[in-house]
Amino acid sequence: MTFFTAHGICYIVYWALMGQMSQTLKWSRSEISNVAGEISLLAGLGLWATTFPRIRRKMFELFFYTHYLYIVFVVFFVFHVGFTYACYMLPGFYLFLVDRYLRFLQSRRHVRLLSARILPAAGQTLELSFSKSPGLKYSPTSVLFLNVPGISKLQWHPFTVTSNSSLETDELSVVIKGEGKWTKKLYEMVSSSAAADHHFDVSVEGPYGPASTDFLRHETLVMISGGSGIAPFISIIRDLIFTSSHLQLKTPRLILISSFKTTADLAMLHLLLPITAASSAATANLRLTIEAYITREKQAAATSPFHNNNVRTKWFKPSPTHAPISPILGPTASWLWLAAVVSSSFLAFLVIIGILTGYYIYPEGKKHGEAGFPMALTAFLYMLVLCACVAAASSGAFLWNKRKSIRNVEGATPTAGGSPAGGGAVYEMTEELESLPLRTIEEATNLHYGVRPNLRKLLVEYCTEGGSTGVMVSGPAGLRHEAAAICSSGLADDSLQFESISFSW
Repeated sequence: MTFFTAHGICYIVYWALMGQMSQTLKWSRSEISNVAGEISLLAGLGLWATTFPRIRRKMFELFFYTHYLYIVFVVFFVFHVGFTYACYMLPGFYLFLVDRYLRFLQSRRHVRLLSARILPAAGQTLELSFSKSPGLKYSPTSVLFLNVPGISKLQWHPFTVTSNSSLETDELSVVIKGEGKWTKKLYEMVSSSAAADHHFDVSVEGPYGPASTDFLRHETLVMISGGSGIAPFISIIRDLIFTSSHLQLKTPRLILISSFKTTADLAMLHLLLPITAASSAATANLRLTIEAYITREKQAAATSPFHNNNVRTKWFKPSPTHAPISPILGPTASWLWLAAVVSSSFLAFLVIIGILTGYYIYPEGKKHGEAGFPMALTAFLYMLVLCACVAAASSGAFLWNKRKSIRNVEGATPTAGGSPAGGGAVYEMTEELESLPLRTIEEATNLHYGVRPNLRKLLVEYCTEGGSTGVMVSGPAGLRHEAAAICSSGLADDSLQFESISFSW
């Protein structure tokens, strides 16, 4: 954007000095179109301006919708320079176009909402569990985009996936904290008694995530969070539960240092472990220590905060039209399907534009550049053919895999670990099952009131136990910078290794 902006400003200054400001309104039939370039530049500047972290986090909807200006940015860029010159960016943009259209196809269908764990109203936090196909695999710290048409048909919001695809093969869970209008409205809808009167229509895109970090290379893994920043670590803890219990591998000692405003916010710790009996039994080998800091309360209550279990679980009876979350191109050989989509669509594109160019744009006997065929119209036809080929190939592969997945689950009734059977759309439980992971969490937690964690002291203390110590931070930028500075200070003979993973949008 720096080069594009400098390019545009220099030309405008040049035209002003030469008395040729009319050039700014020039849309040439067969040469460079200045107007198209100016429109593209303005769209790019609007897109770029909303990417600053302060705007992106405070006004996420503005950031999200403004980024659809990429369509204007690219289309008018092609009009500006012509399709032939724009081909230098074709490989990257072509792959993006395939990916974007496949994600669009995924988001058109509603998914099955199985259950919701609802934390006390003070924190307005809940965990939604969706049905998923066993073939859907994803890494810890992945993100899922949600759309609830009952709130808004246009708004999509990203949330951290807390489940583990190997430990919970039929479920995918996300944690949502009521911090804005959309999330607060969702909390009210799910927690209200009126929720029993209708099914929840939810669409998703994803999950998306980085290649999984090799957590096993550390002897100790320290995870530092503030408030709802604990969410990304839930999936890491569950991933290590699976590694320890099913793969029988040694896992690092886990240290979770988390800050909360009030005791009520400790309810977030209920979500660290899954509620299924099999998964709860698997936590026996987990070496977990939790240092919980309650910053706005000076002393502990008369009773343990873990004994006031106000967490409710609602089980939803899914609609027959709702489907499990599944891989867009099927659970097996998805890379082969993707390669087939990319290669077949691009081959069709080359063949069609070859025919279009030879018989319509530059017919026989007419040299390139002779005809008065508008450059913008040529670019438009090429882009139209490009999009049509991508849509046809992607839709074909998607519908073929969708038909196979429907055949595999036809007649099956989804069950969520321990979901009760019976009539009605919603079930509420104060399940004995919930107490299994709760006891494990209470035993592992050290509570500190009225103070903030002394990260320097804690990190040095844990790294002196020997071996490599990995440090991960999910929270404000200041918290991440503080932890990174401590790790690089050399206080622990370089045994502290800061894991640079971004958890924020």
